[in-house]
Amino acid sequence: MKKIMILTLFLMTLLSMNGQQLSWTADNGNGTYTNPLFYDEFSDPDIIRVGDSFYLVGTTMHCNPGLVVLESKDLVNWDFCSYAFDRIDIDDDRFRLENGKEAYGQGIWAPCIRYHDGKFYIFSNINGIGMQVYVSEDPKGPWTHYNMGGAIHDLSVLFDNGRIYAIYGYDEVHCIEIKPDFSGYVDNSDFCLIERGNAMGEGHHFYKIDGKYYIISADYSPMGRMMCARADKLEGPYETRVISCRETMGTEHSTWAVDIPMDGAMPEPGKWSLKTVKPNADKMGCATLHQGGIVQLENGDWWGFSMLDFLAVGRTTCLSPVTWVDGWPYFGLPGNLGRSPRTWLKPSVSASVTPHAPYCRSDNFDNGRLQPVWQWNHLPDDSKWSLRKGKLRLNTMPAKNLYWAKNTLTQRGIGPVSVSTVTLEADKLKNGDIAGLALMNIPYEWIGIEIRDGKPLLSYYDLGTDTSIEKPLDSHKIQLRLTGDFEHEWAQFSFSTDGKTFQDIGQRLVVPYQTKTFQGARISLFAFNRLGKNGGYAEFDDFIVEEPLADRSRNIPLGKVISLTNLSNNHRMQAHSRRMVLSVWQGDADYETDNCRFIVHDRGNGKVALEAVNGNGFITVAGLGLSGDLRLSPKETDDCLFMWQDMLHGQFMLLSLKTHRYVGLDPASGEPYSADWPGTSASRLGGTVFKWTEAGIIDVMAEK
Repeated sequence: MKKIMILTLFLMTLLSMNGQQLSWTADNGNGTYTNPLFYDEFSDPDIIRVGDSFYLVGTTMHCNPGLVVLESKDLVNWDFCSYAFDRIDIDDDRFRLENGKEAYGQGIWAPCIRYHDGKFYIFSNINGIGMQVYVSEDPKGPWTHYNMGGAIHDLSVLFDNGRIYAIYGYDEVHCIEIKPDFSGYVDNSDFCLIERGNAMGEGHHFYKIDGKYYIISADYSPMGRMMCARADKLEGPYETRVISCRETMGTEHSTWAVDIPMDGAMPEPGKWSLKTVKPNADKMGCATLHQGGIVQLENGDWWGFSMLDFLAVGRTTCLSPVTWVDGWPYFGLPGNLGRSPRTWLKPSVSASVTPHAPYCRSDNFDNGRLQPVWQWNHLPDDSKWSLRKGKLRLNTMPAKNLYWAKNTLTQRGIGPVSVSTVTLEADKLKNGDIAGLALMNIPYEWIGIEIRDGKPLLSYYDLGTDTSIEKPLDSHKIQLRLTGDFEHEWAQFSFSTDGKTFQDIGQRLVVPYQTKTFQGARISLFAFNRLGKNGGYAEFDDFIVEEPLADRSRNIPLGKVISLTNLSNNHRMQAHSRRMVLSVWQGDADYETDNCRFIVHDRGNGKVALEAVNGNGFITVAGLGLSGDLRLSPKETDDCLFMWQDMLHGQFMLLSLKTHRYVGLDPASGEPYSADWPGTSASRLGGTVFKWTEAGIIDVMAEK
């Protein structure tokens, strides 16, 4: 298997060098990017620029190492830089999973990164502990830790006129001054900056731009949106504006709800519930862009960053162009402020960057250290694990179930679909020991080998249905696999005894996003003992992650003849003889003719032009792009250019480069097509999302 692993990694590298992405990256390789930046969890982002480099930090909760720092030259492609700490330096039973205490959904979160006078600073809060500060002259570390105490919620920090200010709070925004030696807060410095009733929410980002003070926040009630406050003086008064709203990028909220409070006990069978929810898909609460800030390029351009809930993978980070109007930084493009494109031109920077993913997710454990993508669930006992002869060894320790197992190594589940496979050798396990591959979530599920009466059993457990499956094994060596379709909230475990043929076990699992751990689903390697004692050890090898949908190079049907079906009504787009773009239903005489077929011409940098096969011309935008203004022109012009918005699975939108709005129609009215729609709804049924089907391939050498 080791040789197979090495060959697999070599082939993955070779294919990546040839432009076939085998791990998700937002960079499309054609001068554009597509959100999210990472198709795995990166919540509570904060970004700064120092020189020609950008630095991104995000929440890591109860995981160790923690407070990840990524580095980029273009805001799209990111590299691992460092963790602010290897092990959280807090003496608290919660972080050690001891005495019945845990820190799921707590820990360290919502960090703020700043650069001042040659040093990098990360400020972050730990619930119940207080403000933590990490300082370094080099973003790669090492980082010096200060425990300030004094908990403040979702803070942001501003160095201003030789003093350090932090703002915090929900709705009512407070400001407090930090002592320069980070020993605490300046006495009597806390005051109310913005009173309640200004809809400022939380997750603040604090800036001083051209002498004015700006605060960007997220308000979730009754629906997520991003707010901006502005003042001439730090102490105010502040006026406020909405700068981003309604932007879901066509992503629905979770179908499932976990009935357990954030501060409740970790669930056991029968003490919690998982239920189906059917919210109005177009009124999704905080399933919109929320909680982020802005950053300026060297050339003066501004870009916005924010979170977006992406179902089972958790909260992802998205990138938005920023347009300043009357001194306000609106997310979006001129003519469509407040809405952000899913696909857009990459930021204009001097660096030339090859598309790549931030992490290597596969690990053969040969390097003598874990890949930085790995994090421990809570604080591990470092005497109970090791890397030996190219294998990961996990010793078993007492735990009543997976939630309390200290020796659990995790990495974020990556979407939209990923397949994780690992080899387990369990010949050194003892009675009561169990080790294997898990999906850490609420509910959790796992598959592994358990030793009972000195014999190995294939063991499977699903907390969601309280289902156990056991099978006798002839060997202590097995390959375990987890297939996760996190975009559609399901996963499936399987196993192989010969390393070739895999057999499913159990049913498809429900994988919800829930607000107890406040994390997306995590792939986990674990070992623990169910008899309340220390046991033997398991060894893991050849952990391989495959991402079948990561390569999007052929998602745009360039050079193909396609039909466009509107998801809202299943009608096809028609190039009408009156040179208008209309909609026809299945069964119409034109439905299967060239009147409903278009050639997709590549115009570079993600731009396309659509030409009607029936000879009526190119789709173009006239006037303001109102209903009836999407027309057919015998000659191609700049008004015929669209940015293709890939939404996977053959679904897409067309963003007019003239109006910066989308092609669409009202499915209930029968109106002609327009190019004046601000975006899609979460359900994708609002009239702007299409599904393409190939109708043929022809020679398309036509030039503009």
